[in-house]
Amino acid sequence: MGTLWFNGTIYTMRKENETVEAVFTEAGFIKEIGFLQHIEDKYKQRITKRIDLRGNVMFPGFVDSHMHLIGHGETLIRLDLSKMNSKAEVLSAIRARVAATPEGEWIIGEGWNENLWKDAEVLTKSEIDEVVPHHPVLLKRICRHAMVVNSLALKMANLNENTVNPIGGLIEKDEEGKLNGLLKDKAQDLMIAALPEISQVYLENALRNAIQNCWKLGLVGGHTEDLSYYGNFNKTYQAFLNVIEEENYKFRAHLLVHHEVIEDWKKEGHSFLSGTPFIEFGAMKIFADGALGGRTALLSHPYADDPTTNGVEIHSQEKLHELVEKARSYGLPIAVHTIGDLAFEHVLHSVKKHPSVNSQRDRFIHAQLLRKDLIEEIKMHPIVLDIQPRFVPSDFPWVMERVGVENMTFNYAWKTLLEEGIHCAGGSDAPIEPVDPLLGIHAAVTRTNPLDMEKIVYQPDQCLTPFEAVSLFTKGSAYACHHEKDRGLIDEHYSADFTVLNKDILKIQPDEILSTDVSMTIINEEIVFKNKK
Repeated sequence: MGTLWFNGTIYTMRKENETVEAVFTEAGFIKEIGFLQHIEDKYKQRITKRIDLRGNVMFPGFVDSHMHLIGHGETLIRLDLSKMNSKAEVLSAIRARVAATPEGEWIIGEGWNENLWKDAEVLTKSEIDEVVPHHPVLLKRICRHAMVVNSLALKMANLNENTVNPIGGLIEKDEEGKLNGLLKDKAQDLMIAALPEISQVYLENALRNAIQNCWKLGLVGGHTEDLSYYGNFNKTYQAFLNVIEEENYKFRAHLLVHHEVIEDWKKEGHSFLSGTPFIEFGAMKIFADGALGGRTALLSHPYADDPTTNGVEIHSQEKLHELVEKARSYGLPIAVHTIGDLAFEHVLHSVKKHPSVNSQRDRFIHAQLLRKDLIEEIKMHPIVLDIQPRFVPSDFPWVMERVGVENMTFNYAWKTLLEEGIHCAGGSDAPIEPVDPLLGIHAAVTRTNPLDMEKIVYQPDQCLTPFEAVSLFTKGSAYACHHEKDRGLIDEHYSADFTVLNKDILKIQPDEILSTDVSMTIINEEIVFKNKK
């Protein structure tokens, strides 16, 4: 028996402005769409539930194409530094946390971002030592490609001035050659042994918090990469099974598998797209470079604001070839973190050397800094770009000084990519950026920072239409994970996953998107969130 959805604006997203009067769903799938009276007459014996949309606006369920679901949950239960506007505010927050933390236990914070601070210099070990001398402290930068730790944490990890930089990482030192507490990219792994073991209870608590928060924001699913960060593959995967399957926290979790746990994944007998309707495995994840915030994204030219570096190469070209070849041998596409144009170029070389099989689509994640020749090359391969529109308000204007205005023509060029016929999917990279898809849609349409009173539009020629922006988080995300035939549209035989809003974000003024509320989130025909307003 099924459900009738009616009395609202229902966008199919098959083409711009296409709406239907009603939708009939049954057993978790869309049975038919069309005119209300026709559907009522045809299915009157099978309609057991009628959901009045009360004039609200229904879309295919929004899906975040690149996030870290457990990491997002951690920001909800840990010390959140992401909205702090000064170094002093961060230090005050960790000082306050000391009062509630037994001496010797770790204080871990998430999301500091010196680009939001008036005093834009990063935190250092000595500054943390002054306020927290008796607890090990670890504070992750917003990009998660850098962290700062205090002296006690360095001591517990056995790190000192003689420790050699790992491949793909940097242990920073001050002008006197002393450790300043900053660890970048693969150097962060040196802290893992010192950290307390993460429990199953902690992982499941983070997942519950993350999923409930996603529901409230209209997300029915996410393509997430978590499996290599919390002890071991099986423990983390089991947390997903326990929460989503056993506890029935419905969420379409498409799991990318980091290459460092791919052997465990293979040993357990998994394969591409295997799993359940709610938890399935995707591509093999690889990091090719770092982030712009710490100048570790790999560029083809020196950084404009620091000509001594052009970034960090996480893997050599030869190693990338090996990793891509391994993915192909396991029947997998790849999903690669590529922010800098040189990192992107290196991964393209590996894709050309080891092409995808069976029409599988490789995913290039972020793809912020590109060149015309790279865009032309993308079109020759089955490649999807996972873009994060919220990076525009976060990175501008400082990114222009960092990279050089003369190098910006094809950077953050979402409109150009779509016009060139390149498939793009929309995500947040949460917890790096807010997981709220409406913030991503607003950023894609306006290319402004909501907090900027001057409303400066960065690269206005790259603004997307509202339909294009919503498409990123619906059919774009579905295409990225090979579900374009059963997810991402409101159409017959597609999953009954819907996001219902109180405003028509395809018609209203763009800034009104920021005040739009989620009325309902529906997954597999079940209302998992209903706004009480």
